[in-house]
Amino acid sequence: MKHILTAFFMMAAAPAAMAQQLSLAEVSSYLNGLQTATGGFTQINPDGTIATGTIYIKRPGRVRFEYAAPDNSLVMSGGGQVAVFDPRSNAPPDRFPLSQTPLSIILEANVDLTRTDMVTGHTSDGTTTTVRAQDPRRPELGAIETVYTANPTELRQWVLIDGNGQQTTVILNDLTFGGNVRDILFNIRAEMRARGVDN
Repeated sequence: MKHILTAFFMMAAAPAAMAQQLSLAEVSSYLNGLQTATGGFTQINPDGTIATGTIYIKRPGRVRFEYAAPDNSLVMSGGGQVAVFDPRSNAPPDRFPLSQTPLSIILEANVDLTRTDMVTGHTSDGTTTTVRAQDPRRPELGAIETVYTANPTELRQWVLIDGNGQQTTVILNDLTFGGNVRDILFNIRAEMRARGVDN
């Protein structure tokens, strides 16, 4: 199944190659200010296959990936749990704690990338800033690389690296930030009832 989600222009007088670099404090501030978002995504899986779909984000702790046909899978996070629904099965979804995936790093209520040993990479190519982070208490769970553009700051993609080094890339497109995103979209139990797998 699918593996399972900066603020201001820096130093105008700095050399052009570094003009777009965002500090860790700015990235943290941006993520903490990101409450809701909806849009499309393209996912590149470790085996090279590609899937697309719609993503809903409602921080803290909630994200929903609706995969388009022919996949039609659903991955959702709510209540501290991640649920993976297989449309080909009548069984309940696979479930595991959100804290066991690096995506929890950017979904937590108070993102602080300046914490000791959290960030293991922080680079810029002059256009985007890439931050690689892990849970310093459990680095064996893997890491997440997030990529941002600046002026205005916007999250563009992330790469989840699992404990075995397998990478899953999620490229975001046409994101709309803010607005009402219904809580029911992240209610795992409600989704199970709707699918008739609530047992």
